[in-house]
Amino acid sequence: CNEDFSELRNNAKDATKRFNEIKRQRTDRFNAAFQHIADSLTSIYKDMTKSSKHPLGGKAYLSVDDSEEPYNGGIKFTAMPPMKRYRDMEYLSGGEKTIAALSLLFAIHSFHPAPFFVMDEVDAALDNINVLKLCNYIRQRSDDLQCIVISLKDMFYEQSKGLVGICRDVSTNSSRTLTLDLTKFDQAKSELSATKERKRRRMSSLGPRKRERASPQSDQETEQ
Repeated sequence: CNEDFSELRNNAKDATKRFNEIKRQRTDRFNAAFQHIADSLTSIYKDMTKSSKHPLGGKAYLSVDDSEEPYNGGIKFTAMPPMKRYRDMEYLSGGEKTIAALSLLFAIHSFHPAPFFVMDEVDAALDNINVLKLCNYIRQRSDDLQCIVISLKDMFYEQSKGLVGICRDVSTNSSRTLTLDLTKFDQAKSELSATKERKRRRMSSLGPRKRERASPQSDQETEQ
Protein backbone atom coordinates (compact mmCIF):
# COMPACT_ATOMS: atom_id res chain seq x y z
CA CYS A 1 0.00 0.00 0.00
CA ASN A 2 2.81 2.36 0.84
CA GLU A 3 4.48 1.61 -2.50
CA ASP A 4 1.24 2.24 -4.39
CA PHE A 5 0.70 5.50 -2.51
CA SER A 6 4.25 6.65 -3.28
CA GLU A 7 3.84 5.75 -6.94
CA LEU A 8 0.55 7.64 -7.19
CA ARG A 9 2.07 10.65 -5.45
CA ASN A 10 5.04 10.67 -7.83
CA ASN A 11 2.70 10.36 -10.81
CA ALA A 12 0.67 13.30 -9.49
CA LYS A 13 3.83 15.38 -9.09
CA ASP A 14 4.94 14.53 -12.64
CA ALA A 15 1.50 15.40 -14.02
CA THR A 16 1.48 18.70 -12.11
CA LYS A 17 4.96 19.50 -13.39
CA ARG A 18 4.00 18.79 -16.99
CA PHE A 19 0.80 20.80 -16.59
CA ASN A 20 2.68 23.80 -15.21
CA GLU A 21 5.21 23.58 -18.05
CA ILE A 22 2.46 23.52 -20.67
CA LYS A 23 0.73 26.40 -18.88
CA ARG A 24 3.96 28.40 -18.90
CA GLN A 25 4.52 27.77 -22.62
CA ARG A 26 0.93 28.71 -23.37
CA THR A 27 1.26 31.94 -21.41
CA ASP A 28 4.57 32.83 -23.06
CA ARG A 29 3.19 32.25 -26.56
CA PHE A 30 0.07 34.24 -25.81
CA ASN A 31 2.03 37.13 -24.33
CA ALA A 32 4.46 37.17 -27.27
CA ALA A 33 1.61 37.39 -29.78
CA PHE A 34 -0.36 39.85 -27.66
CA GLN A 35 2.58 42.21 -27.13
CA HIS A 36 3.52 42.21 -30.82
CA ILE A 37 -0.06 42.88 -31.94
CA ALA A 38 -0.58 45.56 -29.27
CA ASP A 39 2.61 47.41 -30.28
CA SER A 40 1.77 47.16 -33.99
CA LEU A 41 -1.77 48.34 -33.35
CA THR A 42 -0.53 51.48 -31.61
CA SER A 43 1.67 52.53 -34.54
CA ILE A 44 -0.74 51.46 -37.29
CA TYR A 45 -3.72 53.24 -35.78
CA LYS A 46 -1.61 56.35 -35.33
CA ASP A 47 -0.59 56.23 -39.02
CA MET A 48 -4.18 55.65 -40.13
CA THR A 49 -5.57 58.61 -38.15
CA LYS A 50 -2.88 61.29 -38.32
CA SER A 51 -3.24 64.30 -40.60
CA SER A 52 -1.89 67.81 -41.05
CA LYS A 53 -4.29 69.05 -38.38
CA HIS A 54 -3.57 66.11 -36.07
CA PRO A 55 0.05 65.05 -36.71
CA LEU A 56 0.13 62.77 -33.64
CA GLY A 57 -2.89 60.76 -34.72
CA GLY A 58 -5.15 58.81 -32.40
CA LYS A 59 -4.50 56.22 -29.72
CA ALA A 60 -5.43 52.55 -29.65
CA TYR A 61 -4.43 49.83 -27.24
CA LEU A 62 -5.34 46.33 -26.07
CA SER A 63 -5.75 45.12 -22.50
CA VAL A 64 -6.43 41.68 -21.00
CA ASP A 65 -9.02 40.94 -18.33
CA ASP A 66 -6.94 38.26 -16.60
CA SER A 67 -3.23 38.98 -16.36
CA GLU A 68 -2.43 35.66 -14.62
CA GLU A 69 -4.08 33.47 -17.26
CA PRO A 70 -4.75 35.89 -20.14
CA TYR A 71 -5.99 33.15 -22.49
CA ASN A 72 -8.90 32.40 -20.12
CA GLY A 73 -10.26 35.95 -20.08
CA GLY A 74 -11.30 38.52 -22.61
CA ILE A 75 -9.34 41.19 -24.46
CA LYS A 76 -10.55 44.79 -24.50
CA PHE A 77 -9.90 46.95 -27.54
CA THR A 78 -9.89 50.70 -26.96
CA ALA A 79 -9.56 53.33 -29.71
CA MET A 80 -9.53 57.09 -29.28
CA PRO A 81 -9.67 59.14 -32.49
CA PRO A 82 -7.73 62.43 -32.55
CA MET A 83 -9.10 65.20 -30.32
CA LYS A 84 -11.77 62.92 -28.81
CA ARG A 85 -12.08 61.70 -25.25
CA TYR A 86 -12.27 58.09 -24.18
CA ARG A 87 -15.50 56.27 -24.97
CA ASP A 88 -16.58 52.67 -25.59
CA MET A 89 -16.28 51.32 -29.10
CA GLU A 90 -20.05 51.13 -29.48
CA TYR A 91 -20.28 54.93 -29.29
CA LEU A 92 -17.84 55.56 -32.14
CA SER A 93 -19.10 56.46 -35.59
CA GLY A 94 -19.17 53.95 -38.42
CA GLY A 95 -16.05 55.39 -40.03
CA GLU A 96 -14.16 55.45 -36.72
CA LYS A 97 -15.07 51.82 -36.07
CA THR A 98 -13.91 50.86 -39.55
CA ILE A 99 -10.51 52.51 -39.13
CA ALA A 100 -10.07 50.87 -35.71
CA ALA A 101 -11.07 47.43 -37.02
CA LEU A 102 -8.75 47.68 -40.04
CA SER A 103 -5.87 48.78 -37.81
CA LEU A 104 -6.40 45.70 -35.63
CA LEU A 105 -6.63 43.49 -38.71
CA PHE A 106 -3.34 44.82 -40.09
CA ALA A 107 -1.72 44.44 -36.67
CA ILE A 108 -2.74 40.78 -36.48
CA HIS A 109 -1.47 40.31 -40.03
CA SER A 110 1.94 41.66 -39.03
CA PHE A 111 2.31 38.79 -36.54
CA HIS A 112 1.24 35.97 -38.88
CA PRO A 113 1.21 37.38 -42.43
CA ALA A 114 -1.40 36.03 -44.82
CA PRO A 115 -0.74 35.89 -48.59
CA PHE A 116 -3.66 38.20 -49.38
CA PHE A 117 -6.77 39.91 -48.02
CA VAL A 118 -10.28 39.99 -49.45
CA MET A 119 -12.11 43.11 -48.27
CA ASP A 120 -15.79 43.50 -49.08
CA GLU A 121 -16.80 47.19 -49.13
CA VAL A 122 -14.81 48.06 -46.02
CA ASP A 123 -14.82 51.67 -47.23
CA ALA A 124 -18.62 51.99 -47.16
CA ALA A 125 -18.58 54.14 -44.00
CA LEU A 126 -15.40 56.08 -44.83
CA ASP A 127 -15.15 59.56 -46.29
CA ASN A 128 -12.74 60.41 -49.10
CA ILE A 129 -9.93 61.44 -46.73
CA ASN A 130 -9.99 58.14 -44.85
CA VAL A 131 -10.37 56.17 -48.09
CA LEU A 132 -7.20 57.83 -49.37
CA LYS A 133 -5.39 56.99 -46.11
CA LEU A 134 -6.43 53.37 -46.44
CA CYS A 135 -5.30 53.27 -50.08
CA ASN A 136 -1.93 54.78 -49.22
CA TYR A 137 -1.42 52.30 -46.39
CA ILE A 138 -2.17 49.33 -48.66
CA ARG A 139 0.09 50.66 -51.42
CA GLN A 140 2.97 51.21 -48.99
CA ARG A 141 2.78 47.55 -47.96
CA SER A 142 2.00 46.12 -51.39
CA ASP A 143 5.35 44.29 -51.48
CA ASP A 144 4.30 41.83 -48.75
CA LEU A 145 0.52 42.30 -48.78
CA GLN A 146 -1.91 41.76 -51.64
CA CYS A 147 -5.43 43.09 -51.19
CA ILE A 148 -8.51 42.25 -53.24
CA VAL A 149 -11.00 45.01 -52.44
CA ILE A 150 -14.65 45.00 -53.44
CA SER A 151 -15.55 48.66 -53.55
CA LEU A 152 -17.86 51.23 -55.09
CA LYS A 153 -15.54 54.19 -54.46
CA ASP A 154 -13.77 55.78 -57.43
CA MET A 155 -10.75 56.60 -55.29
CA PHE A 156 -10.05 52.92 -54.74
CA TYR A 157 -10.15 52.39 -58.50
CA GLU A 158 -7.63 55.17 -59.07
CA GLN A 159 -5.17 53.84 -56.49
CA SER A 160 -5.37 50.18 -57.50
CA LYS A 161 -3.02 48.25 -59.78
CA GLY A 162 -5.76 46.38 -61.60
CA LEU A 163 -9.53 46.31 -61.96
CA VAL A 164 -11.81 43.29 -62.23
CA GLY A 165 -15.43 43.90 -63.15
CA ILE A 166 -18.35 41.47 -63.17
CA CYS A 167 -21.23 42.16 -65.52
CA ARG A 168 -24.08 40.29 -67.13
CA ASP A 169 -23.65 38.88 -70.60
CA VAL A 170 -27.12 39.12 -72.16
CA SER A 171 -26.25 36.88 -75.11
CA THR A 172 -25.33 33.92 -72.90
CA ASN A 173 -27.46 34.93 -69.89
CA SER A 174 -24.46 34.51 -67.59
CA SER A 175 -21.84 36.54 -65.80
CA ARG A 176 -18.84 37.96 -67.62
CA THR A 177 -15.49 39.08 -66.25
CA LEU A 178 -13.67 42.21 -67.47
CA THR A 179 -10.11 43.01 -66.40
CA LEU A 180 -7.95 46.09 -66.79
CA ASP A 181 -4.25 46.34 -65.93
CA LEU A 182 -3.54 49.82 -64.60
CA THR A 183 0.20 49.36 -64.09
CA LYS A 184 0.95 50.16 -67.74
CA PHE A 185 -0.65 53.58 -67.28
CA ASP A 186 1.56 54.17 -64.25
CA GLN A 187 4.61 53.27 -66.35
CA ALA A 188 3.55 55.66 -69.11
CA LYS A 189 3.02 58.40 -66.56
CA SER A 190 6.43 57.76 -65.03
CA GLU A 191 8.11 57.86 -68.46
CA LEU A 192 6.37 61.14 -69.29
CA SER A 193 7.47 62.67 -66.00
CA ALA A 194 11.03 61.48 -66.57
CA THR A 195 11.04 63.01 -70.08
CA LYS A 196 9.82 66.35 -68.74
CA GLU A 197 12.43 66.27 -65.98
CA ARG A 198 15.26 65.58 -68.48
CA LYS A 199 14.03 68.43 -70.71
CA ARG A 200 13.88 70.79 -67.74
CA ARG A 201 17.45 69.91 -66.70
CA ARG A 202 18.67 70.31 -70.27
CA MET A 203 17.10 73.76 -70.58
CA SER A 204 18.48 74.85 -67.23
CA SER A 205 22.00 73.70 -68.19
CA LEU A 206 21.95 75.72 -71.45
CA GLY A 207 21.78 79.07 -69.69
CA PRO A 208 19.68 82.12 -70.66
CA ARG A 209 21.42 82.98 -73.97
CA LYS A 210 21.69 79.44 -75.25
CA ARG A 211 18.10 78.84 -74.24
CA GLU A 212 16.97 81.77 -76.42
CA ARG A 213 18.94 80.36 -79.35
CA ALA A 214 17.59 76.88 -78.77
CA SER A 215 13.96 77.95 -78.49
CA PRO A 216 13.42 78.83 -82.23
CA GLN A 217 14.95 75.55 -83.25
CA SER A 218 12.74 73.74 -80.78
CA ASP A 219 9.71 75.53 -82.20
CA GLN A 220 10.63 74.48 -85.74
CA GLU A 221 11.08 70.88 -84.63
CA THR A 222 7.69 71.03 -82.95
CA GLU A 223 6.05 72.36 -86.15
CA GLN A 224 7.66 69.58 -88.17
